[in-house]
Amino acid sequence: MRHTISVLVDNKPGVLARVAGLFSGRGFNIESLSVNETLDPSMSQMTIITRGDDRILEQINKQLNKLIDVIKVIDFQSGECRFIGRELALIKVNVGDHRRAEILSIIDIFRGKVVDVSRNHYTVEVTGDEEKIGAIIDLFKPIGIKEIVRTGTATLPRENKPE
Repeated sequence: MRHTISVLVDNKPGVLARVAGLFSGRGFNIESLSVNETLDPSMSQMTIITRGDDRILEQINKQLNKLIDVIKVIDFQSGECRFIGRELALIKVNVGDHRRAEILSIIDIFRGKVVDVSRNHYTVEVTGDEEKIGAIIDLFKPIGIKEIVRTGTATLPRENKPE
């Protein structure tokens, strides 16, 4: 099962290496990682996406909480916390004169934007959840993708609805 974990940590050198080392040292894979400073510059938020059953995730959470620089760990899959997650992709798509309109139509449908143009390529920026990014990539594959870069997922917990 796929899990999204938010880890609030001290913003100090070596913290990222210790968290990544915890995962690799125990044979866990990090599928996606996003780290940014919070409003408080002394702290950073890590969003980690990994796979494993509930037993493995429980072990990961316990090990993370043992690290000195870890302030708070939230497992978004625990059911206690719903979240909003987004990632950014930059996709360099091959263009020919006969495909330009089709490519621009796809970009418009996905609310993306062209951020660079050359004679043979458009560089497209698109943000959204993983499914949205995957869908636009699937549509561009038959056209021809030259290059792709993706950020890790950035997450925020949803606020509780007022009753």
